[in-house]
Amino acid sequence: MEIDKKIIKKLMEVLEDIKQSLKGNEIINSEDSIEEEIDDPNKVIKSPIVGTAYLSPEPGAKPFVSVGRTIKKGETLLIVEAMKTMNHVPSTADGVIKKVCVEDGQPVEFGQTIIVLE
Repeated sequence: MEIDKKIIKKLMEVLEDIKQSLKGNEIINSEDSIEEEIDDPNKVIKSPIVGTAYLSPEPGAKPFVSVGRTIKKGETLLIVEAMKTMNHVPSTADGVIKKVCVEDGQPVEFGQTIIVLE
């Protein structure tokens, strides 16, 4: 397969034009995860496994947690389904829910922040 040098040259010119037009502007890739810096790692709850997060025990039911609610260590925060097994994710500390970082039915990765406590 032969690559047309004219096409490569044109692409390089276009990229250089884009670079010049963006000079001084910061580019943020929406795919990059922007994590808040949190002083106390005990106040961040991360997913223990890869799977699908569910915020309530069944569809249409009241969610396990909501922002502003006080929780105790060991209390179920959400369920992560992996290979048809429902895994309850417990709180690792007492606190108040500051932020729920996942939506119901959203896929989660191992180590992904799912809940932030105050």
